[in-house]
Amino acid sequence: MGGCFSKPKPVDVKVELSLLDKEKEVDGLSPNGKASPFADCRLNGALGHGSDDDSTPLPPYHKPRDYVEASVCHVKDLENGQMREVDLGSGRALLIKEHGEFSAMGHKCPHYGAPLVKGVLSKGHVRCPWHGACFNIATGDLEDFPGLDSLPIFQVRVEKDKVIIRANKQALQSQKRSKPMSRCSAVINSSTGFSHVIIIGSGPAALVCAETLRQEGFTDRIVMCTMDRHPPYDRTKLSKSLDITAEQLRLRSMEFLQDHDIELLTEKEAVAIDVKTRSVTFEDGLRMEYRKLFIATGSKPRPMSFKGKDVRNVFHLRTPEDANSIARLANIKNAVIVGTSFVGMEVAAALTDKAHSVSVIGIESVPFKKALGEKVGKAIMKLFEANGVKFYMMNEVSEMIGHHGQLKEVVLKSGKVLRADVCVIGAGSVPATGFLKQSGLHVDSKGFITVNKTMQTNVDGVFAGGDVVVFPFPPRNNKKVNIPHWQMAHVHGRAAALSMMGRASEMKTVPYFWSAMFGKTIRYAGYGDGFDDVVIQGDLDELRFVAFYTRSEEVVAVASMNYDPIVSRVAEVLGSGKTIKKRDVETGDISWLIDKGSQ
Repeated sequence: MGGCFSKPKPVDVKVELSLLDKEKEVDGLSPNGKASPFADCRLNGALGHGSDDDSTPLPPYHKPRDYVEASVCHVKDLENGQMREVDLGSGRALLIKEHGEFSAMGHKCPHYGAPLVKGVLSKGHVRCPWHGACFNIATGDLEDFPGLDSLPIFQVRVEKDKVIIRANKQALQSQKRSKPMSRCSAVINSSTGFSHVIIIGSGPAALVCAETLRQEGFTDRIVMCTMDRHPPYDRTKLSKSLDITAEQLRLRSMEFLQDHDIELLTEKEAVAIDVKTRSVTFEDGLRMEYRKLFIATGSKPRPMSFKGKDVRNVFHLRTPEDANSIARLANIKNAVIVGTSFVGMEVAAALTDKAHSVSVIGIESVPFKKALGEKVGKAIMKLFEANGVKFYMMNEVSEMIGHHGQLKEVVLKSGKVLRADVCVIGAGSVPATGFLKQSGLHVDSKGFITVNKTMQTNVDGVFAGGDVVVFPFPPRNNKKVNIPHWQMAHVHGRAAALSMMGRASEMKTVPYFWSAMFGKTIRYAGYGDGFDDVVIQGDLDELRFVAFYTRSEEVVAVASMNYDPIVSRVAEVLGSGKTIKKRDVETGDISWLIDKGSQ
């Protein structure tokens, strides 16, 4: 393969700590009482910019013992476009050199903790190698999703050819910060049936919308309503770790939401919207009026046709309670997975070390054929078979048979009978928009809400985002598409919030998703719908490969396993508006994908 995949040489970093024991409390003075050499230093490339504290400017007086200084390398150790993870004694930081300037910030992505030193540095930001989140190297701000938090930044100076970092110890430990948010200035009675903004849903689109409003200075009431019983949580982990709890999955605590005046109403199902009176009616009879409405209800399981639907122990994985029940019932028992969606396959993988047997039923010839192509699908199928999973492809369920109401057998249309103590339906999903009938909102034939590029529906003041929408996608000449990715929902939430505040901006992102099975992760970037060929480099049998999905001689998406950070590199190229031709990736040398970040 080309140099794109070569590993950087390890570098020994000498750490010299400056002990800050004396409590000289005047900001601007060094521990010896003299003018601090940091008084005019550049903070991530800009004079007097920002703070290395958590999320707010430093108080006028602080204790030097809260900070650490370390000489981390020689000025010539880093070339332009290079990054290095350095140890400051109290924690680690990411040191960056771009355009001759040094900067430093948190070294772990706040989303899942990926080492950013293995990511992609380009044009003033670092892109996470695992899931594509981007962080501004001057401010640490989150510029592209997934995730909710930004990174702390640290002061850097060069003295006698040594690069010295000064960092807040607490920031070094936390490795993340929340952007400052406003509070609600109105006096609100929680029983009041009016909210300036109502958000239906509590997934990433809903949560990012609420947080963005507060980050942008919105000071009126925000109410978020959800059918879930829990505060917002990371649903993507449910199928990968079935024993996980809602608290372990939590994205934001109730305390966090309360501190930022984001009201959360749990177990509230919206059943109707009246756009004329600007009101939402809930199943329990509650009716609330709004000035702005954001619909982010996500998806629901695709309906299936088979006999025996009243049999117990048949699950659609939706909640932590579902996941826990599946894990418990499958223990040393027979598990059947219906469908080869990413969720269904992740559940199958998660059950192999619990269940006596795991069987997967799919209507395609191989899993993921439509999304990843037949060759990649076959390679992944072999991985599952090697771990004891049995496949029954080109098949469908005819009947679920129970004994005293408990599932015992799954009968296929081919006549095959599978022993089953628990069954998980993972056959895809449809948008949860049934409650919008007769609302006046435009919903297409498949149930998706149609929105424009600012997430505005056909009704003034009503916005929608996430899995429930089709939206104009610039790389496909603004064709209306549905991209049900966790990352894309974040993007929609932010776009809707900015639009509500009259600050609409063009969505600049590259779709990105991932799936984890047997300790291996598939990463994917782009929009490959309708691809007509797949160019594969690497070794499919070893599951170390990169697959380029092409359409009309142009690369439209990429997937990989064990080839980080190639997917983030391609996302960076596509995000810059450049075109990657099929011929460019057929040669085997794709070292040109490397962006040194020094242009």
